[in-house]
Amino acid sequence: MDTTTTEPDTPGSPASPTPGTTGSDPLIGCVVAITSDRRREELGAMLRRRGAEVMMAPTMRIIPLHDDRVLRAATEECLRGPLDYAVATTGIGWRAWISTAEGWGLGEPLTAALAEATLTARGPKATGAIRQCGMRETYSPPSESSTELLDWLLARDLAGTRIAVQLHGSADTVFLDALRGAGAEVVPVPVYQWGPPQDTGAVNRLIEAVVRRQVHAVAFTSAPGAAAFLAAAENSGNLGRVVEAMQADVMAACIGTVCAAPLEPHGITTVSPDRGRLGSLARVITQELPPRVRRRLNTPGRDIVVQGNAVLIDGRPVPLPPLPAGVLRELARQPGRVLSRAELLRRVWTGMRRDEHAVEATVARLRSSLGEHADVIATVTKRGYRLAVEPG
Repeated sequence: MDTTTTEPDTPGSPASPTPGTTGSDPLIGCVVAITSDRRREELGAMLRRRGAEVMMAPTMRIIPLHDDRVLRAATEECLRGPLDYAVATTGIGWRAWISTAEGWGLGEPLTAALAEATLTARGPKATGAIRQCGMRETYSPPSESSTELLDWLLARDLAGTRIAVQLHGSADTVFLDALRGAGAEVVPVPVYQWGPPQDTGAVNRLIEAVVRRQVHAVAFTSAPGAAAFLAAAENSGNLGRVVEAMQADVMAACIGTVCAAPLEPHGITTVSPDRGRLGSLARVITQELPPRVRRRLNTPGRDIVVQGNAVLIDGRPVPLPPLPAGVLRELARQPGRVLSRAELLRRVWTGMRRDEHAVEATVARLRSSLGEHADVIATVTKRGYRLAVEPG
């Protein structure tokens, strides 16, 4: 579930141009993976407008309840008596609840009951859904954290109160049990549930791309989606290598701190915007990613910048296929240092069975892409390859 809201993405909204890139394409050469299902095309369009190549790999999806009698029973339980509090955890879930109740002819009594309760929202998306229904929330935690929302509720005298909690995919037993422990009667309202992704092959390809450093950033918009990504990596036997790649080379961009929570125990550092919006997420990727993947080569008389899967020569971008880009990236880590064919094979062809002839063929493709600047890739006889750059 995406806990995001729409933010305008105007031509003037990208971050300041990255040195060595064109102002309109600061993400040129960068491959960004999107793991969300809902609104992935919207986020993808924002990133493409900034020059990125986008890889779609939703790690899970939202599916309706198989039996809406469960939701109807919960709705009727809410109407059995006055509600003191109601908790909206997601915008899509809250709207779906109201809409489904209207289909049963229960829309008016439900909204009337909710309007009499103290309404709380976990984040801006849920807040927006409450207001779209003509109601106002009393509290929404700035952190969008269920823990902070729970603390706010527990600070009140809940003994004898009735609280409706719209669930977000699965029952948060810690949240519900804490309310019950404070003396409240809790009515869980299940609207939808998490399901496996429609395309598991796309998720597996994403995991392989992360391991091989062929993707430069992975964007997450929900904590369950991040957890599902790690679970898929573990099921494929690649969790250790995925974590290693994301600790070193592949940036994890999360919509907020709650979304980042499943990644942090693995030592994966994340970047997040100040506001939980898709536009803000696109901007923080634009700001943070290019400096991580950019290497300027000290080549007097010409300006050569390596950025992700592209090389910019005097400001002109030259896109590169993943393997030639990987070879150039490794050579650019320590410009001037000789890397043997075996070492390049190990670093670039991770998990792939290839011999050293693959390295020679890829270097030839790289030189062909560089054209008249192919001499920047120097062959060191019987040793390997290095970048022909000046010291410093």
